[in-house]
Amino acid sequence: MPRRIAAKQSTTRAKLLPAAQGYRMPAEWEPHESTWLAWPHLRSDWPGKFEPIQWVYAEIVRNLARHERVDLIVNDASWEKRARAVLEKAGALSDNVCFHRWRTDRVWTRDSGCIFLTPPAERADSGLLALHFQFNAWAKYPNYSLDEKVGERMAKAAGVRVVQPFSQKHRVVLEGGSIDVNGCGTLLTTEECLLSTTQQRNPPMDRAAYEQLFADYFGAQSVIWLESGIAGDDTHGHVDDITRFVAPGTVITMIEQNEQSENYAALHANLGRLKAARTPDGQKLEIVEIPMPRPVVFGGRQLPASYANFYIANGAVLAPVFNDPNDRIALNTLAELFPTREIVPIYSGDLIWGFGALHCMTQQQPGKTERQPPSAVPEAKPRYALCARALTKQGNRGELCSPGQPRAAVATSDHLHFYP
Repeated sequence: MPRRIAAKQSTTRAKLLPAAQGYRMPAEWEPHESTWLAWPHLRSDWPGKFEPIQWVYAEIVRNLARHERVDLIVNDASWEKRARAVLEKAGALSDNVCFHRWRTDRVWTRDSGCIFLTPPAERADSGLLALHFQFNAWAKYPNYSLDEKVGERMAKAAGVRVVQPFSQKHRVVLEGGSIDVNGCGTLLTTEECLLSTTQQRNPPMDRAAYEQLFADYFGAQSVIWLESGIAGDDTHGHVDDITRFVAPGTVITMIEQNEQSENYAALHANLGRLKAARTPDGQKLEIVEIPMPRPVVFGGRQLPASYANFYIANGAVLAPVFNDPNDRIALNTLAELFPTREIVPIYSGDLIWGFGALHCMTQQQPGKTERQPPSAVPEAKPRYALCARALTKQGNRGELCSPGQPRAAVATSDHLHFYP
């Protein structure tokens, strides 16, 4: 093919890429149309602990459905009947829960589901676009043929156009948990997940190829590469267990205070990279540190328990907790960062035995609204304020305090009761 024709075709293809058309991946705190979930059915994902999982899901659905539609994937009619029975007993069944009968291998829709993009404000009528990446079960498990179809099914149910991302002639494997965005051009990821030869997703791709992919499909102008994830993470380094955007220029990041922990060096290295990072306009990030919970071990294996795996819904933030002293600190910190949202603690000590938590199991479908300005979270009176004496070197204990009061008596969820 003559060079001039090849160059012209390449230019034409570039103009058809999502970012060139003004599409972008919105931040999680921007308005949602719904949240996608898949009902648990594979007992081997929670060996010996499967029974409690359905009740954790019911609690999640109940809290989400108060704020937005829940699109719930069930394997078939019999599983829908079971799910409805559990949801009804838990007071979670409502008209805001929509069932989809699709067979799945697992339930981690953050990774198997599509990633929705929003159009530019001046072309809002164009509607959403769905990126359907290839899924190969984290380059680890053999059973994923059903999950590989979930992304396209989600997009069709939402009535949006599907795009399959390619790098050169290679269809790209990418999980939603491996990235996090601020909606304004900056993306977080880890070298361990995308560049390592262990559980390698895309052998043909290097750092430059990924950065081009993120620019072309997500509209990312800047990529912050962290080093590695936490111990016990079978995805091999997903960023949603370690560092998350909570505002355009603000991240929370997990830290480990125990120098003997195998997470200590990795999280310390990640913190250093965040301090050196810059947004596209050259600004430093505001970094909020949250201490890790004590190691959660079951069956002799350390599990990837982390407070970073929270999920931001329209009017709430669902936060994983582990009956740990640092639960208080995590909840107080999120309450300060999201003063207009309800902070909902979800006990995840059983859920994490499946090697995932709240963010891993959810995938947001953005609302069809105009782009919000890249400003910080709106000011409002917080549900809880952080006590001046909340953190101590001895116990590292936090207390939940109502604004204007010296201390709070209790903060509750179905599973937790916090007392000062």
